[in-house]
Formats: sequence, C-alpha cells, structure tokens
Amino acid sequence: MKANNKKSSRREFLKTSSKAALAFSILPLGSSFINFDSKNKLKLVLVGTGSRGIQTWGKTLNDSYGEYIEFVGLCDINKKRLKFGKEYMGIDIPLYHSDDFDKMIKETKPDTVIITTPDSFHEEYIIRSLRLGCDVLSEKPLATEALQCENILKVEKETGKKVNTTFNMRHGSINTEVKKTLLKGEIGEIVSAEFHEFLDYNHGADYFRRWHRKKDISGTLLVHKASHHFDQLNWWLDSVPEEVNAYGKLAYYGKNNSFRGKDCRSCQHTQVCKHYWDINKDSINKGLYIDCESEDGYIRDTCVWAEDTDIYDTHEVQVKYTNGIMLNYSLHAFMPYEGQQIAFNGKKGRLDVRIYQSQPWKLDYEAEFRLTMNFGETKIWYINHTSGGHGGADEELKDLLFIPGKIDPLGKKAGSKAGVLSSLIGIAARESIESGKRIKLNQIIDFDDLWK
Repeated sequence: MKANNKKSSRREFLKTSSKAALAFSILPLGSSFINFDSKNKLKLVLVGTGSRGIQTWGKTLNDSYGEYIEFVGLCDINKKRLKFGKEYMGIDIPLYHSDDFDKMIKETKPDTVIITTPDSFHEEYIIRSLRLGCDVLSEKPLATEALQCENILKVEKETGKKVNTTFNMRHGSINTEVKKTLLKGEIGEIVSAEFHEFLDYNHGADYFRRWHRKKDISGTLLVHKASHHFDQLNWWLDSVPEEVNAYGKLAYYGKNNSFRGKDCRSCQHTQVCKHYWDINKDSINKGLYIDCESEDGYIRDTCVWAEDTDIYDTHEVQVKYTNGIMLNYSLHAFMPYEGQQIAFNGKKGRLDVRIYQSQPWKLDYEAEFRLTMNFGETKIWYINHTSGGHGGADEELKDLLFIPGKIDPLGKKAGSKAGVLSSLIGIAARESIESGKRIKLNQIIDFDDLWK
C-alpha cells in the first residue's frame, strides 16, 4: 500500500475558514445505504485480510449470509496473508495484491467493496472504489485526517455511489436500550453527557502491540477506538459536534518502563513482564502474522514498551454540540477492569449506565441502568448482552445491511456523514492536544456544499 502523504494537511486546515459559516444545525446525520437488489446476490470484494477482515467481514459473512452475498475477490499487500485468508474463509476466489486493486475491480465487477485495511488507508480505497463505480462498506474510523474526510464526501457526491460505516456499537441490546430510554424523554431536555471508557490491561495493551500504536497509521486511539464512542454519542444525542478541547499523554506504555524487547517471542523479560503474550498459542494470529512476516515485516507482537510508540494511553476530551449539550469523555487503556460509565444529565433527572465487560468481581448482569428523577424516585434495571460478536451487535448490523426488507426504526445504519463526524471529533481532539487550543470543527474541514 502506498505511504499516506496527507499528514501535513492537518496544519493547513487549522486556520479559520471564511466558508465555515454554514450552520451546523442543518447538517444531516442521515445514512446512506448499500444498493441491494434482492433478486441477485450482492457481489463483494474484501480489501485488507487481517483478523478483522477475514473473521468479522470474511468467514462469518460468507458462512451466514451466503444466500444474499457472494465474495468475488480478496486484496492485500501480503501474498501469504491473502492465501491464509482464502483458506480460512473456505472460498475459492481470485486473490489480488494491493497494487492490482483497480484490476480486481475491473475483472470481478463487485457491487460493494469492504475495506478493512489499516485506518490511514481507508480514504484511498474508498475514493478508488467510488470512482470505479462501487459502493463502499468501510470499517471505522472512516478517516484519520480532516482532508481525507473532505475528500470522501466530495467524491461520494461526485460519483453518486454510497459509503457505509460499520458502526456496530449502535447495535446490540445495551446501546439500543440507551437510545430507547433517551427517546422516552423522561429526564427532560439533555444538558450534558458523560462517557468514560476503561480498557483493561489485556485489551488496552493489545493496541500497543499492533500498528495502532503509530499515530500516522491509526490517528491515535481517539480516532481509531473512540470513533465508536463518538458516533454512539452523536446518535444518542441526535446532534452535531461543534467544538473540541482535549488533553492526552502516554503515561503507561512506550518509554514508561525500565526494560523492553523487540517483540514478545524473542524477549528476555518474559518471566517478569506482566504483558508477555505468546502469539504462537493463537493459530489464527500465527497464521495471519507470524507465518506471513517475511512478506512485509509487520510484527504483530511488538513490545508494549517500544520507545517509538507515539499514541496516547490517557485521554480527556470535552465536546460542545450545536444544540448546546456538553460532553465529558475519557479513555484509559491500562485499567484493572473493562467497561464504561455513561450518564446523561437532563433538566428533569439523570440516566446512569454502567457497563461491565470484565471485572475482578462476579455480577449477574452486564449493564446497570439507573434513572433518577429530580424530586422523584429512582428506577433501576439490568440488561445483558445478546449472544454473538460484540454482544450481538455484529450480527444485528449484518442483518440490517444484507437481509432485504429489514427495517431500521432507530436509524442505526451509518453513512459517510456519521463516519466523518465521529472521525472529526477524534481528529480535532488530537489537534487540541498537540496545539493546546480548542478546535472548532469548521476550522479543520470545509463544510461548504459538502452536506447539501
């Protein structure tokens, strides 16, 4: 894949734009949709055959939705990984190196391109797919730079093809319950919101073993990981972010340790490092990465203490929305347990939601809802995840995308605009950390005509 040369664009977009007078209040959050013809199978190609690609959007999609879809090609920079992906998915289809992406589109004639490459390459393949006449289903985040967001919106508008963003966290029982509870309006007009994400020492550490630890590829966890959360909040609050202020630091991983190695496999500190991980015990990771390392040099079990890590593990973000709602968001990536604490403060009461994904204590539930009214009673109820990937969210998203006739009463499908807005919060937060300034979104992207 070609090197991303758009990093410098962030600085030039920090100037105040005279074209930014377009009122945010009229910017729609509406979704675009895959053009599905129920009479014929949807022809798909997959670009990026890493674990997310071949598992979430490869094998499970092929096995469970074969009545509605058909894979016609796989594409990746790594030839060995392509071969492993094909065998893992159990399909006999053509394989293409990333240099032959355009050739793949012309030969296989897909309806939709699924993009699961590293984040900084999403924009490149989205735009190439649109211009070659395909709709796009892209993993989050949609983009890692402000100019990439603008380019995607422009080309989507020019071509008339559609971009969908795979925000699976809009789906699933717990997040659906949040949306339904807010729609009831019991707490009155929402004034502010809180969202605190805790990644435990297993999940959090894994981002620092992978390509995500490099800012120019992932855009930091504020873009890669938090884009999920920012989209949830945009959807829950039904509003558009306007201004961002943020703080961040690398407080635990990276240089913050007295010893380190190149990777876990060859490390001499395996007996004392609490983050030691034996990748060879995982057959899929071994097949995808260890056995394919000779092709592109990508190391999947990089030391979490690597000195060249340049993303943050500690984040505090403030967001102001166009409807006046204020958000306090935090993300910590080295906690003793995993989960979320979410709250909405209304003029009539407060909704607290505590989600537990892993913890050192045992609970009979995964989420606690507590609705407390001003001068009134408190209602408490509990919700568990449904079965399936990400608490059933993956399956519900795929049902909505690929099974004809599925209705979407809560507006869970996410198009390019939703993808852009969630990416922009993370991009603006990163800019705020680096510049020490509040960032208005209309300073980092030219909204002129893009949203009409």
